Amino acid sequence: MSDLEVLERLVGPSSKEVVDIGCGGGALVRALTARGAKVIGVEVNEEQLAPALRSDDGGSGARYLIGRAQELPLEDASVDAAVFMRTLHHVPPGELLSALREARRVLRPGGVAYVAEPLAEGEFYTFTSLVEDEREVRAAAQQAIDDAPLAGLERGERVEYEVRLCLAGLDAFAARIISVDPARGELFEARKTLVAEAFARLGEPGGRPGERCFPVPMRADVLRRPAATA
Repeated sequence: MSDLEVLERLVGPSSKEVVDIGCGGGALVRALTARGAKVIGVEVNEEQLAPALRSDDGGSGARYLIGRAQELPLEDASVDAAVFMRTLHHVPPGELLSALREARRVLRPGGVAYVAEPLAEGEFYTFTSLVEDEREVRAAAQQAIDDAPLAGLERGERVEYEVRLCLAGLDAFAARIISVDPARGELFEARKTLVAEAFARLGEPGGRPGERCFPVPMRADVLRRPAATA
């Protein structure tokens, strides 16, 4: 099962207005736009938004804006769905509920905030922890989801699933983690030998030379803005 398949099943984003919070390279923005959604991708700065702008052909109708999850550059009640695809745990722990309140603010009544988070378990987590251990921030994100009613969002369906992630080599892994947080570059270089050993040992061989594939356990939550506006 893929992240997109679960999102489509729980939210049905086609024909809806969607904001992708922490859009990265824009892959989800492009995928949803191709399925008929009207999508805005938001990233924290020009550097992290640049790959999305380079990959977009300009004809999809997608928009890209600079902004933080805690201060979205959108009008009140302007979208049907706000998506955090593996991004909520990158919000500082003390500001997680602020991010969910912002999601509620930009949602229309009855709209949904969709949060998909990787779980702190499995071989891929063991591998990535050699560069940066995210156990505490992932736990904080899960707690914020549980506390979503404090942000004015109703808890909805929760689904646990697994995706298969294949990396062409160690350079592909480095590019993936550094694109999320450029500060990880120095950590990766300092621990490169250890990371290389783990890359060769964990997961399983993929279909291409040097490729390793890992199962990644995920949890998706639907948080709904109440239909009543009172």
